[in-house]
Amino acid sequence: MSSKTYPNLSLEQSLFDAGTEIVIGIDEVGRGSLFGPVAVGIAVLSRDRHSGTNDWPARLADSKLISQSIRESLFEPVSDWVEAHSVGMASAAEIDRDGIIASLALAARRAIETLPSEVRARVAGNPDAAFAILDGSHNWLGSALGPVRSMVQTKADRDCVSVAAASVLAKVERDNLMISIAAADPRVEPYGIAGNKGYSSATHLDALRRLGPLELHRKTWLGKILGDSSLF
Repeated sequence: MSSKTYPNLSLEQSLFDAGTEIVIGIDEVGRGSLFGPVAVGIAVLSRDRHSGTNDWPARLADSKLISQSIRESLFEPVSDWVEAHSVGMASAAEIDRDGIIASLALAARRAIETLPSEVRARVAGNPDAAFAILDGSHNWLGSALGPVRSMVQTKADRDCVSVAAASVLAKVERDNLMISIAAADPRVEPYGIAGNKGYSSATHLDALRRLGPLELHRKTWLGKILGDSSLF
């Protein structure tokens, strides 16, 4: 990859310089999948620990731009480097029931709820001192962060260290879940979930046409993709 595809701390540093004490990087994984949950990763950086540093793990980048083996090798170093991290998920059934935007917000709330209590208490005690960076072009967080300020940044997972960290952590956790589901249920094997992680590969679509969906498929999505809603 070129140096332009590796993230840096520029945006986070500008927030630290403006008085922000905690930066919360947020990214989603699995939004376009046909199977399984959507995941939201959170990576917390603190001004006292990360301001002025450039010591984040080598090869950290947007999870879509690096291989599975690199992502897995980064999981522990990234987990150790950030102040705190968490991943929350919303199930295929919740996506079918509530839609993808509401489910992303739900996964984000679950991620926030599983952050260490001391981090949550620090943010709750002074929400003006925290700032969230959300990858994308639309703020789907809703009220998940309460009064904490946030900004939406296109390509933040490529450009911002905190969001790249959230991306890698969420991707590894969700991928490992897909692999474990495939290993535990032989019915999943024809769909190739261990390899495609629920996305619409040729193998996955062929199995859907031949066998129909499993419980963990997002059934409200399948008719439009396969062109025949009567199948589901």
